[in-house]
Amino acid sequence: MSAARFDDGNRPGAGGVPTSSGASFATGDAGTSAAAADVASAALAMDAGVNGGAATAADAVTLGHVPALRIELLALSLGHRQVLHPLSLAPAPRAWTAIIGPNGAGKSTLLRAIAGLLPFDGTLTLDGKPWSTWPAKARARQVAWLGQNETASEDLTAYDIAMLGRLPHQPWLAPASAADHAAVEHAMRQTQSWDWRDRALGSLSGGERQRVLLARALAVHSGVLLMDEPLAHLDPPHQSDWARIVRGRVAAGGAVVSVLHELNVALQADTLVVMDGGRIVHQGPPHDPATHDALQRVFHHRLLILQVQGRWVALNA
Repeated sequence: MSAARFDDGNRPGAGGVPTSSGASFATGDAGTSAAAADVASAALAMDAGVNGGAATAADAVTLGHVPALRIELLALSLGHRQVLHPLSLAPAPRAWTAIIGPNGAGKSTLLRAIAGLLPFDGTLTLDGKPWSTWPAKARARQVAWLGQNETASEDLTAYDIAMLGRLPHQPWLAPASAADHAAVEHAMRQTQSWDWRDRALGSLSGGERQRVLLARALAVHSGVLLMDEPLAHLDPPHQSDWARIVRGRVAAGGAVVSVLHELNVALQADTLVVMDGGRIVHQGPPHDPATHDALQRVFHHRLLILQVQGRWVALNA
């Protein structure tokens, strides 16, 4: 694939705990095993929440074609500093990819590049065609975005904010259709934000606001869903709800890519992309010992990675 300067400012669309018991220890000494297992069990119970990790029928959506998204990046600089170095990433359909790494690793920058929001040296393709050759509305129907600390009109109601996710599906100046209203209601009920649909965004708490913005992204019904720090301001039960929603989207065939600092949630993904120093240092499933080794390296061996009730969790060493 030939390299070119990618520079496109058009935005994409706005918006189970297994039953096996016991714990196995990937890292740590035997003297800390019992105490660590107790802490890990508590963390697991908190992460699981009241709904568990399984997707339910209420989370199901009907997705159209799920496009293949691929980035081949040679370099990305912000100002005079090179932030990202050569890398390649192609998120798979029917899979959740979690990008993780220490502060300053380049995680959010990479996700913004994948979303077409930052210029870089290299190529970004959607179904094998250059990103820039796609009409903006067609791209926005295929790729939805939820960014960090997103701004929105504080005076708009939560419902109107979520309805913005339907703009890629609407003709210019056309009123919302019955399908648009149904998609918004479903997304808001998924994120448990339906009860305050008539409240102004500015009147909501941080966690409530985040759930409305997530509803906006879900309402697009895109095949690809990109989310940067989507768990900001969410308490543990709602973090668990978010993971359940992601699993529902993946079950429908979608591709989900998220940047996360919450390692216990990220370890539920299908693939972990581990970054450090602007590079991808490892890609693999959470159960792979090589993935655990990569996590240990980038976090300077300050993690204790355990398997509790069939699920991997990470604790501070």
